[in-house]
Amino acid sequence: MTDAVQQRYARFAAEEAPGRSEVYAEWAAGVAGDPALSDIISRIPETRRQPPLVFAVTRMLGAGTGPFDTWRDFVMARADEIVAECTGRRLQTNEPLRLAALLPVLSEIDGPIALLEIGASAGLCLYPDRYSYRFVDGAGRVRAALDPADGPSTVLLESRVDGEIPELRMPRVVWRGGIDLAPLDARDARDRRWLRSLVWPGEEGRGERVTAALDIASADPPVLLQGDALERLDELGRAAPSDATLVITTPGVLVHIPRAMRTALVDRILALSARWVTIDPPALLDVWEPPMVGEEWPGFVVALDGRVRAAADPLGRWWEWRAAE
Repeated sequence: MTDAVQQRYARFAAEEAPGRSEVYAEWAAGVAGDPALSDIISRIPETRRQPPLVFAVTRMLGAGTGPFDTWRDFVMARADEIVAECTGRRLQTNEPLRLAALLPVLSEIDGPIALLEIGASAGLCLYPDRYSYRFVDGAGRVRAALDPADGPSTVLLESRVDGEIPELRMPRVVWRGGIDLAPLDARDARDRRWLRSLVWPGEEGRGERVTAALDIASADPPVLLQGDALERLDELGRAAPSDATLVITTPGVLVHIPRAMRTALVDRILALSARWVTIDPPALLDVWEPPMVGEEWPGFVVALDGRVRAAADPLGRWWEWRAAE
């Protein structure tokens, strides 16, 4: 089992961390060459020992982002606590920048909107109307800008756009709700620290963006239910105001749901009197209209009720409008 951990961390150090986080690349390479550390990590359930999760837990507990030797000393000294914390945690990439790729689709939906997110984490993607947007070209020049009605937001979402920019408008959201297996409270200090720890060292601006979004969510908390989406979707949907358009979003969550449950969930969503907005890998679903050929599609698919609208980076860093195709 130790060998499997070392191989997993060596692969992460070589293929996933470079160019994104030199700190994580160094730590992962260190684990790959350290049997004692690998033994500790092997005590964590296999589905909870991914490098980003383990590294985030250690940072939440106070490890900092120093050199490998300093981090190793921290892990060796607090091994039992780290194993226990990792066992109860899961990766929760609550990235509000995804909304930059979803805004063009939300602009197509008449309001008022009751926004319901599956896999909501702390609900940071439930506030598209509270954030500012700047859509830029490859040289960083602003092509389009949008701010909330009361002025520029403390959260600025900047995204590169290739090709056409469709008509954009700020959605009118009157209700916000979400479902998550382990929902987080933006008002809770420990949950806030966990979300900030999930930001990789070296991801410039992302930590500040998450912190500012947490402040917005804590001032007006959404309705968050804990549990399985299939079991609780109807319950939460009934809580939404009946005079608003129910919009269900699944940004980046379906890929983490086993195939049979994922298919059942999508069928349930499509059967509701609701609009469905999602961003997923091209090959993940077979409901796309038109059908997707993944090898020919850049990035992820952004879709409205299964109809393909755009290609996008999974975290919203860029998008390209494809509705005409």
